[in-house]
Amino acid sequence: MPKKIPFEFFYQIFSLLTAFILVHGAFVTVIRPEAELFQIKEQQQLAVDPDYVQQRNFYVVLKDYEQEACLVLMLWAMAILGFKGVSTWQQRRQLDVDLLQLPETLPLGPEDATAVKHRIQELSGKKETYLLSRALDAAIRRFGATHNVQDAATALRDVCTSEGERLEAELSTIRYIAWAIPSVGFIGTVRGIGAALSLANKAVEGDITGVTQNLGVAFNSTFIALVISIVLMFFIHQLQLLQDRLVLDTESYCDRNLIARLRAHPFRP
Repeated sequence: MPKKIPFEFFYQIFSLLTAFILVHGAFVTVIRPEAELFQIKEQQQLAVDPDYVQQRNFYVVLKDYEQEACLVLMLWAMAILGFKGVSTWQQRRQLDVDLLQLPETLPLGPEDATAVKHRIQELSGKKETYLLSRALDAAIRRFGATHNVQDAATALRDVCTSEGERLEAELSTIRYIAWAIPSVGFIGTVRGIGAALSLANKAVEGDITGVTQNLGVAFNSTFIALVISIVLMFFIHQLQLLQDRLVLDTESYCDRNLIARLRAHPFRP
């Protein structure tokens, strides 16, 4: 039976298309027209007063294609971060629930494994795929099969370790985007400097307008890309911290509520 394409894949494609539509629409309708209008006014001021000091404008800083691409990538990465952050937060909420629903002083023997396993499996919907549910299920299954507490603890830690590695691997797309944004900005730098050098003959003749505009493209693209990269890396590290805490807190929860209560032999008062 062929495997279904995960929902997250469709979400990433949809979020990329949405980010492109929103950013491109803003550039076409607002940013580039406003930047062009501002540049026309600045040229008129220079024509009237040669000593006029040109002003910087937010729309001019953003107007080029490299900045547009960086903003699209930023919104795409933020959408993915939001998806993973919500998923992690929902799993953390499960740590506040007593899944076993057993008296605190009641030890668990091998004869209780089946009942506890059924209680965990009664979780409805996607909660069965949450880390806590899977860790408890793996530990109680191993204990029921081997009657060994150490084996149950090992199964628990194996699930948590593999989940940590999976979460780390799934951040590769976001890390690639965070790497690509400064690279796109550097492309704008190379493009702007190359265009400015092609107009060096006019600068020698006294017309430096084209050179300054193209150097503005170079520096503006680098500036925007670096700012976006700094902001994005902050959120990436926050998500990674949240995921690491989920894995560690899940392992602690299972140790405290399950492993510490397991007994290899029936309890005798």
